[in-house]
Amino acid sequence: MGKVTKAKRNPLPPGRPRAFDPDKALGAALRVFWEKGYEGASLSDLTAAMGINKPSLYAAFGDKQELFRKAVDRYVQTQAPLMEEALENPSARNGIERVLSGVADGLTSPLNPHGCLLVQGALACGHEADCIKRDLAAKRSFSESLLRNRLQRALAEGELPPEAEPEALSRFYSAVLRGMSVEASGGATRQHLQSVIDLAMKAWPA
Repeated sequence: MGKVTKAKRNPLPPGRPRAFDPDKALGAALRVFWEKGYEGASLSDLTAAMGINKPSLYAAFGDKQELFRKAVDRYVQTQAPLMEEALENPSARNGIERVLSGVADGLTSPLNPHGCLLVQGALACGHEADCIKRDLAAKRSFSESLLRNRLQRALAEGELPPEAEPEALSRFYSAVLRGMSVEASGGATRQHLQSVIDLAMKAWPA
């Protein structure tokens, strides 16, 4: 009678997904959403860029909405400190101009998709993605609040004239930022955006 040998165990069951780096996968998803917007990015686009299959995506990040929210949080974490640092400038006017210039640099950088994720992400969203549009609007409102707080401080410190309206000014410069994003996504150059910045700064209350 021959010797019975034990069958070798396969350390990885068939079909088990390959290990991946969640941080890199999220970065890849961020870029897809940034390029195509929320609705324009299909699950196939996302899994191909992230190097994972759909079950792994769901297990690690939840559904598409949750993945998008995580990607937006990552985006905000990299962008907000740049604005906060610029607004620490002793001069509110210089700080606002630095914000506009820094955003223009980022919007037209060859290293990134053109445009702002917080603006581009919701442009093509239908009614079924209303929650996504509300989330992005809330993120943009936070950025506007940073501008408003700095302008209120400028008013209190006498840098702005007494008749200046910080809330209206913050809405104006926020609208300029959003407009530059749309322009950049359409191919506007850094020089083109600089002309917008120059005109926007002429609106600063004297």
